[in-house]
Formats: sequence, structure tokens, C-alpha cells
Amino acid sequence: MIVIMIESFTVEVADDALLDLRRRIADTRWPEPATAPGWIQGVPLPRMRALAERWSTGYDWRRLEAELIGRPQYRTEIDGLGIHYLHVRSRHRDATPLILTHGWPGSFLEFLDVVGPLTDPTAHGGAATDAFHLVCPSLPGYGFSDRPTAAGWDVHRIADAWAELMGRLGYRRFGAAGSDWGTSISTMLAARSPDRLIGIHLIPPLVGPDTSIRSTAEEQRALDDLAERSRTGSAYGELHGTKPQTIGYALLDSPIALAAWIAEKYHDWVDPAGPGVTDDRLLDTITLYWLTGTGASSARLYWESIAEVSGWFTAGTTDTIAVPTGASVFPAELPRPSWRWAERRFTDLRYWGTPAVGGHFAALEVPDLYAAELRASFAKIRGD
Repeated sequence: MIVIMIESFTVEVADDALLDLRRRIADTRWPEPATAPGWIQGVPLPRMRALAERWSTGYDWRRLEAELIGRPQYRTEIDGLGIHYLHVRSRHRDATPLILTHGWPGSFLEFLDVVGPLTDPTAHGGAATDAFHLVCPSLPGYGFSDRPTAAGWDVHRIADAWAELMGRLGYRRFGAAGSDWGTSISTMLAARSPDRLIGIHLIPPLVGPDTSIRSTAEEQRALDDLAERSRTGSAYGELHGTKPQTIGYALLDSPIALAAWIAEKYHDWVDPAGPGVTDDRLLDTITLYWLTGTGASSARLYWESIAEVSGWFTAGTTDTIAVPTGASVFPAELPRPSWRWAERRFTDLRYWGTPAVGGHFAALEVPDLYAAELRASFAKIRGD
């Protein structure tokens, strides 16, 4: 008989680890300022010095640990790898089971501000029918999940692991949602286990442009923005996808290298017209990567899957997804596909949201809007 172990998990970081982090920050050897203005060459020196000062003297990791005490966490082994996840059941009996998947440079922490609205909607302006039983796993090589010791943990294998996880938790059928890697993994769940899926919600759906007809002005702007991002901001992905071990040495040894690597993306990918992300929420994520030593292991997911996934929204794909699908395209996100592009791949597209504000880290930037989009999407999927 196979015994499946699910163990409760509590985040408890030793004082020595936090003291070592502060020592390393203090010992940083700083570069000279950039020779071009603003963020053209990367994170400006004054910004990094200010963030480092906050990190070493004002930031409180114990605050986050206290916050996490109220979020039930667990670990279980799937396919030979320890997987960490947050699991919050709604008090509403008929809540929809939902697995939410983060990406890079994110973590399960991205969803902390939406746990309440999604699991207890009646306390946050919603109806009981909007409730979800929420599962938020840490990707392999991220956070408190184990770091793979061999190649092969691509988006397909992770999707299979997520299906296994939801089955272990008693959810025969469930919804899947996410952004960044979470979009790809949710899509693969729908492709590989369609009978298990109630529906999926994608931010955004990954599809290529329809070149058979002329692009609208909005579609062309989206293509132009994506081309500019590829020209000026894609080097990190090329490095992750080809030489993750090399960048891993810097990310594991220098907290300032790690902080700059991640902080640049939070600056570039949030919506400048929105409320943004506080430095403490940014430092929550950076500190998690540091304390778990996952700078290299998280980057390796690009080596496993980025070529395939990038092809989906550049060259396009011929596969189709028949599972009921909802999508949200936030204004500062890239790529930003159109409905008509998406419906070629997602043949049962039931919801299309275009929120007024928000970027790549929508659950952190605009948690109320993020929760509203998920609610609206699954209402259409369920046929409420």
C-alpha cells in the first residue's frame, strides 16, 4: 500500500540566516552610477541603495511570518519532489476549487492579498457563489518546494503534478488560473487533463497574432509594445533559458544582485498608472528567494520551457483548448492578445476582461480588480 504523506508546514527562519543577510548587504561592493539616465541601463544606483537600506534596517521578515500563520500551508511529495502549497478552504460549502499558479520573479506570496476576497467573498463585496477553495503551490525550484536535481521539470510535468495535487486534496474537478508561468501551466492542465478541469482563467492567454487579416490599431500597438520589450528587456529570459547556472552564482551569493535582478522587473512590469507594489511586498518576494536559495533553480524553468512557451505568442500554435476559458488582459501586461486571436486556440472562450489598470503583478498591484476578474470569469464558466 502506498502511503501519501501531507504534512503541515510553518515558515520559521533562523535568526542566524537573517543576520547573515544583513551582513552581506552591508558588505556589498557597489558599482559606479550608470552612464545613461533613469532606468535605461538597469536599476539606478540611488534606487538600489535606498532599497538596500530599507532591506537591512527597516524591513521585517518576522511580520511576513506572522501573516503566514493565518494561511494554512503544507508539503507533500509528488513525482519524487517535495511540493509546498497554501490551501485555504472557503466557509461556503459549494465553493469552486481553484489552483492558482505564480510565475517568475514571483511566488505564492503574490496571492496573499486576494486569499480573503476569493475564499470569503461575502466579507469582501461578493456573493457566496463567488467563493473558491484556494490552492496556491510553489513551483518546483521556487519558494519552499524542493529544487529539482535533474532536468525534466517543464510546464507539462508541472501540470501533471498539479492534477495529482488537487486529487490528493479531494478535488476531482477544479479550476486553474495564473499568470506568467501560471498561464502556461494552467493551459497545459486543460490540454492534458481536460476531464478534470471546470475551466481556466488566463492572464493573458498565450496566442500568436492572426496574420491572415490586417491588425487593428489596438492589436498593432500590442505587437509594437511586445517588439520593444523584446528589444530592450528580454536579456534576462535569454540568460535564464540558456545559462541559468551562470546567473545562479550571482543570485545565490549576492543579495544585492538578487534584489536588482528582481526589482528591475517589478519596476518595468507594473502599471505606472496604478498604485504599484510597496517596497515591503517587493522585499517579501526577494527575501523568500534569498532565504530558500532558489535564484538558480527558479531560472532553470526557462531552460526547460521558455522556447516552447515563447513560440505560443510569437509564431503561434496549432493546438486547441476546448476547456471553458476566461481571460483578463491588463493594460500594462505583455503580451496583450486580442479576443479574435485567442478564440482560435481557446475554442470555448466565455469571458474576456480588460481592466482599466494593472500590469504583470496584478494580484499585488490591484488585488480587488484581480479578484473581481476571477469571479467574473468563473461565473461565466459555470454559467451562473
